[in-house]
Amino acid sequence: MNNHTFTATLGDKIITLETGKLAQQAGGAVTVRCGDTLLLVTATMSQSTREGIDFFPLTVDFEERLYAAGRIPGSFFRREGRPTESATLTARLTDRPLRPLFPKGMRNDVQVIITPLSHDEEHQADILSIIGASTALTISDVPFAGPVGAMRMGYIDGELVINPTVSQMEESSLDLRLAGTAEALLMVEAGADEVSESVMLDALRRGHEAIQDTIRVQNEMREAIGKPKREYTPHELPEEAYEFVRQQVGDRLPDAIYGAADKHDYYERTRALKDELIENNAGIENEEWDEKVLGEAFNQVVRDIIRKRTIEEGIRADRREAKAIRPLSAEVGLLPRAHGSGLFTRGETQVLSVATLGTPREEQTLDDLSPGETKRYIHHYNFPPYSTGETWPLRGPRRREIGHGALAERALLPLLPDEAEFPYTIRVVSEALSSNGSTSMASVCGSTLSLMDAGVPIKAPVSGIAMGMMLEDGRYRILTDIQGLEDHLGDMDFKVAGTRNGITALQMDIKVAGLSYDILAEALGQAREAYVQILDVITQTLPEPRAEMSPYAPRMTILHVSPDKLGIVIGPGGKTVRSLQEEYDVRIDIEDDGTVYIASTSGPNAEKAQQAIEEMTQDAEIGQIYTGRVVRTTDFGAFVEILPGTDGMVHISQLADYRVDKVEDVARVGDELMVMVTDISPDGKIRLSRQAVLEGWTAEQAREADSRGGGRSRGGNRNDRGRRPPRRR
Repeated sequence: MNNHTFTATLGDKIITLETGKLAQQAGGAVTVRCGDTLLLVTATMSQSTREGIDFFPLTVDFEERLYAAGRIPGSFFRREGRPTESATLTARLTDRPLRPLFPKGMRNDVQVIITPLSHDEEHQADILSIIGASTALTISDVPFAGPVGAMRMGYIDGELVINPTVSQMEESSLDLRLAGTAEALLMVEAGADEVSESVMLDALRRGHEAIQDTIRVQNEMREAIGKPKREYTPHELPEEAYEFVRQQVGDRLPDAIYGAADKHDYYERTRALKDELIENNAGIENEEWDEKVLGEAFNQVVRDIIRKRTIEEGIRADRREAKAIRPLSAEVGLLPRAHGSGLFTRGETQVLSVATLGTPREEQTLDDLSPGETKRYIHHYNFPPYSTGETWPLRGPRRREIGHGALAERALLPLLPDEAEFPYTIRVVSEALSSNGSTSMASVCGSTLSLMDAGVPIKAPVSGIAMGMMLEDGRYRILTDIQGLEDHLGDMDFKVAGTRNGITALQMDIKVAGLSYDILAEALGQAREAYVQILDVITQTLPEPRAEMSPYAPRMTILHVSPDKLGIVIGPGGKTVRSLQEEYDVRIDIEDDGTVYIASTSGPNAEKAQQAIEEMTQDAEIGQIYTGRVVRTTDFGAFVEILPGTDGMVHISQLADYRVDKVEDVARVGDELMVMVTDISPDGKIRLSRQAVLEGWTAEQAREADSRGGGRSRGGNRNDRGRRPPRRR
């Protein structure tokens, strides 16, 4: 067993890469470690080419194991099941910078599997996942044009921090993750608290500098222990096939492309030409040019026409200029029973976002390796097949839907009110009703509308835009508001969300080997112009959050009681709190620190429940008058319950404003008496007086009378003074 260990520096921390000990039959296998977070990453390529596909079959899986953090899964089976949201997002994050660096035309299956073996919950696994995957591919027999380095950047107290820990990130207003080669950036993912474009660009520059040492060590490993790269059969078409398509239909393609009224018209026009080409020519000119070959060549010729005209003339397939945004519209309050709803339309892209407010009990509990334990704000994104005019089986959210939902969630999270100000769990669901480019950014806009419609006091409205780019022979064109066709045929998908004050989310994926900072800076500036224009449409529809919430949304009342009295509110087995919820038709959530949340759509009911809990948990105060129930009598006095679970004694001398010979003459078990608290001893015993209430005494006067051995009045003009009441029978 030949074990090899290499180290690199990332920020102020050491990254340790080790190979040769584990998973030796994989194409490439490494462990990557920072602190006590340790991942095993493997990369393996199939022996044969997969036939009949027109894409590169790369799979990246993040196999979460809770034993890494010393935990047992909370599921019924106590076993990890389908990937959690955080595992899916980490797998997507790892996939994106790797995919552009595989050879064009390779059709062998490549599988990268990341398994966390140890997690110290201080050094996060996502960046290590990218570094480990790139290293495993670099030293393997898989053809790969890496290596790729990766890092996280924080912004704490006005300073950029490279590779911050989980604890440090709690204070950061920026969570930037990037990956790239030695020459350029490949992938960017960021959430931010209204960070400026200048800070973001500086972070990108410094981040690219910071990853160079992780790239260096991978090159060293390749030279020292790397396997020879395996041969593969590339999938490619002969140039003659492209030329044949140009001769047959090339002169009619521009009219089909640029004469289309919308997306469906475009596909109908180009499909008709493709069908004609295949029907008339498949198998005639060349027996190898079957339907598949001609169709693929046709698609490539269409791609070349659109890209050439876009780059050279700035004219796009839908005849827009490079910076033009498609027609915009926004509506709110569409759904009568929803707490908040917003409909955002941009061209043929339309998203309906619906906001629901819940109690703290409804926070999402996380059972994964992510730092947090619960989520208060939840954003879900759905992409049904009818949104593109297609059909496919509904099998729950796919990776793309989970990723789009997380991006929209990240864009809005910094603008939500603090829990102390707005103690609600918030869920937004974005339904992509129609799709032709960037439903994720339309979800940001629709969600802003729905939150404001629900009366959530967000700090500022947020909007988002998807930018694209086409690059050819050193010339490029940056495109605002890309449609689906431009996303498919272009070289960049650059999504930016923000407020008028700065950026809140950013995501970049590219299909080329990298981008310069000048292009990134230009794209950011062009994006800001666009999302501010969209913000104008949003604020014209609803200038600010509604002052009143929907009548169907719960109203939240917050109480703070002493933690040692929570047992009184909860009751044995939860009996008391359940009875309160049933009696007043409210929902009550109780925190360990003594915070009690009362949620109800009825204000009076919430007030009654609040009063009941306050009465249960309040402490007796000297001088206060209470109406209590007699719970026990003795020869020397009566015990009166003045608060739930709290009673005190009224001495026989203080039971009335006349001489009482027998306690039962005035007070029997079950009777209600109005009494004053006159004293509380250090050990908590409470002294009560009924005479103080009848005489109008203060607590001090009552104590003085008690100290003289009796509480009878020494004068006054009450008609009944000195006379005994009739004896009860």
